[in-house]
Amino acid sequence: MSHPYQAPANLLVNKTILITGAGDGIGAQAAKTYAAHGATCILLGKTVKKLEQIYDAIVSAGGAQPAIVPLDLKGATLRNYQDMAQSIIDQFGALDGLLHNASMLGHLSVFKDIPDTEWLDVMQINVNAAAFMTQALLPALERAKQASVIFTTSSVGRKGRAFWGTYSVSKFATEGMMQVLACEYENRGVRFNCINPGATRTNMRASAYPAEDPKSLKTPADIMPLYLYLMGEDSSKVNGQTLDCQPK
Repeated sequence: MSHPYQAPANLLVNKTILITGAGDGIGAQAAKTYAAHGATCILLGKTVKKLEQIYDAIVSAGGAQPAIVPLDLKGATLRNYQDMAQSIIDQFGALDGLLHNASMLGHLSVFKDIPDTEWLDVMQINVNAAAFMTQALLPALERAKQASVIFTTSSVGRKGRAFWGTYSVSKFATEGMMQVLACEYENRGVRFNCINPGATRTNMRASAYPAEDPKSLKTPADIMPLYLYLMGEDSSKVNGQTLDCQPK
């Protein structure tokens, strides 16, 4: 069962929303969906060609002209995020929404065999980048009338699972980061929540479950109602929660 929310067509009009990992998968679909509901999207990703394809899709569908931010989270610095935040304030005045969608899975293995380099890379992208980007963007988010920040989690971020060590630990950290921020910003105009997309037809899912039939899974488009709900004002009282796109 998917989330039953039906978003009004004008849900995100006059809102500026940044999406990380916007080049493909869930991030690309979220950008197109947010734009279709009136948002001006800032597309962040490491592959310019993919971002340009999403840009073209949004414009050809009649959406507001997006902005493109080519940035590899693996090597990004706090200064990169601070410069980006200042550009957003200069260009848009405020940031109404932030979807932390970009994640790195790493390889599934027993804990004792996790390579140190892979551990550091996964933590850099899934935890450090999200933390430092959020820090830098808070002044832009605070300028919005009501801002929403969505982190992406997983069922293995609530209950550890064998062989998923690196990714699992990174998602436990993501949930903790969201809860800390939600508590600090309670009743202050910026809210923080997590989305667990569940089993979805993406490249990351295929790499984790190569034998699985992708046609048996929900598509990114199928799970967008919850992404719309948490980004729009209908969820203005929801803060510090982890919601499932595909509740069991």
